[in-house]
Amino acid sequence: MFTAYILIICSNSTIVCLIWIHKNLHEPMYIFIAALLLNSVAFSTAIYPKLLIDFLSDKQIITHPACLCQVFMYYTFLMSEFFLLSVMAYDRYVSICKPLQYPNIMTKTKVTILMVLAWILPACHIAVPVLLNTNKKLCRFNLKGFFCNNTLNNLSCVISKVAIVYGFFILINCAILPMIFIVFTYTKILIITYQSSIDVRKKAAQTCLPHLLVLISITFFTAYDFLILRVESDLPKTARFIMAIQLLLYHPLFNPVIYGLKMKEISNHLKKLFCQVKLNQL
Repeated sequence: MFTAYILIICSNSTIVCLIWIHKNLHEPMYIFIAALLLNSVAFSTAIYPKLLIDFLSDKQIITHPACLCQVFMYYTFLMSEFFLLSVMAYDRYVSICKPLQYPNIMTKTKVTILMVLAWILPACHIAVPVLLNTNKKLCRFNLKGFFCNNTLNNLSCVISKVAIVYGFFILINCAILPMIFIVFTYTKILIITYQSSIDVRKKAAQTCLPHLLVLISITFFTAYDFLILRVESDLPKTARFIMAIQLLLYHPLFNPVIYGLKMKEISNHLKKLFCQVKLNQL
C-alpha cells in the first residue's frame, strides 16, 4: 500500500515537473494537465496515509472531526476533477474550433481563474453538508467502508431528507452538468474536425482522446462511490476492500500513464528523461 502511494506521487509529480521545467509545455493545455495530476496527488493524500496507518494498526479508529475532514478532502478533489476536465474540454474547443482567437481567449489570467474556480466551486459545495454534519448525533460507530465517504451518513441517528436531496444537488452540479458540458463540447469538436483536413483530425484525436479516457475512468469511480451506499450491506468485507483499493489505485495511476503515453510532447520529454537516467547509470 505504501508502495502504491509512492508510485502515485512519483508518476504524477514527474509529469508535473516536466511541464514546469520545459518552456514549450507552458501552454494552457499542459498547465491544466499539471493541475489535474496535482489534484490526483491531493486526492490520494486524503486517503492513503490514514489507510496505511489503519493497515498497520490492530484497531482502526478515527475521530468524527477527522472523518469529516477526510470526507471534505475526498469529495472536493473528486469533484474538482470533473471541473478540470470541463475546463480542458473548453480549452480544446477554442484551440481546434477557434485557433486564431485562441491566444486572446485563453490568456494567463483566464487560465488562472478557471483553475482556481475548479477547486473553489467543489469545495464550497462539499463544505455545506460537512458543516451540517459536525453537530449530528451518531447512533452507530462502526463505519463499513475503509475510509470516510458518503457511508458516514448511515451512522447518524436520523438520516435527513434535506441531506439526501443536497447530495443529489452536488452530484448534478459537480458531476453530471460538467459531464454534459464535456460531451457537448467534444461533439462540437467532432463535427468540426470531421469537415476539416486529416491533419486537424489527427491533432484533435491526439489531444482529446486522453481527456475522454480520463473522463470515463473518473465517471466509473464516481458511479461506484455513489452506488456503494445502496449495496454495501450485500457485499462481503473482502469484496468491498478489493474494489475500494482497485479504484483508489487505478485512477490516480491512470492519469499519468494516459497523458505520458498519449500526449506527444510529454511522451517525448519522458523518453529523453529515461534516456538520460540510463546513460547516467552506465
